[in-house]
Amino acid sequence: MDVDLSVDLDGLRLKNPVLVASGTWGWGQEYAPLVDPDLLGGLVTKAVTLQPREGHRPPRTAETPCGLLNAIGLANIGVDRFIAEKLPVLEGLKTAVIVNVAGSTPEEYLSVVRKLEGRAGIDALEINISCPNVRQGGMAFGTDPGVAHHLLAAIRDVTRRFLIAKLSPNVTDIAAVAQGAADAGVNALSLINTLVGMAVDVDTWRPRLSTVTGGLSGPAIRPVALAAVWKTARSVSLPVIGMGGIMSAGDAVEFLLAGARAIQVGTANFVDPRTPLEIIAGLKQYCSRRGIESVGQLVGQLRPSNAGAAE
Repeated sequence: MDVDLSVDLDGLRLKNPVLVASGTWGWGQEYAPLVDPDLLGGLVTKAVTLQPREGHRPPRTAETPCGLLNAIGLANIGVDRFIAEKLPVLEGLKTAVIVNVAGSTPEEYLSVVRKLEGRAGIDALEINISCPNVRQGGMAFGTDPGVAHHLLAAIRDVTRRFLIAKLSPNVTDIAAVAQGAADAGVNALSLINTLVGMAVDVDTWRPRLSTVTGGLSGPAIRPVALAAVWKTARSVSLPVIGMGGIMSAGDAVEFLLAGARAIQVGTANFVDPRTPLEIIAGLKQYCSRRGIESVGQLVGQLRPSNAGAAE
């Protein structure tokens, strides 16, 4: 059976719903010897900031049961080098290219967006207001609906590009932040970013990360991510891109049923770089097996619980 895997995020057309998450696929070149990026639905770059950042000192990653802690600190080459060195390569790809934008102040976000405006080879900007691994900016902009709205509205005023707001789970009510982002004029939402976590070495009595706490990703956070996607998709009309511990086609289907129109694969790329391609193939097989002609038919089709049903 021929299955249509293409999805439309209200203006951003993807050949399939599987993207690779920021910080897990470098600048799009690093995995190319192993995986053809043109087979992906989209590629989200590492975070780009106004000035280059070295990030935090090591150790800045630590494995946990069913997860990974990281405190990279948005290490990147800065927007000017990104434009000169990385964008020409990305421009040649036949998949959606989404640039992740971060900053410590609203002015930094706006400067990066202005520098990227008008540049070819960019299909969308993912505005990172949810990173828990930096002392200034990052998650601070994504924990309050009003603050998130103010920043995203200012960005909307300086760009005509498709805007995606990347949301944090480290909030009381993610739907309220999502509504603030929607009111600011963004086109879509991606969620969730990592949860705040830590690990301790019991032999040295020291934290396993130089920053003590970091961002937890991987299968351990998938139930939290799924609930956040379900709640957000029910609360706002914007397209939702789900992420958080997606390791298989089955995981991806869960997010689609909960309301996500597309998904991002992150930590799984470190386990097996071919995971995104396996998920794409698995989605096609799943739909074919169930007689589903388009993957879009899965979106938001979660059925009521059977709780209380007659035996």
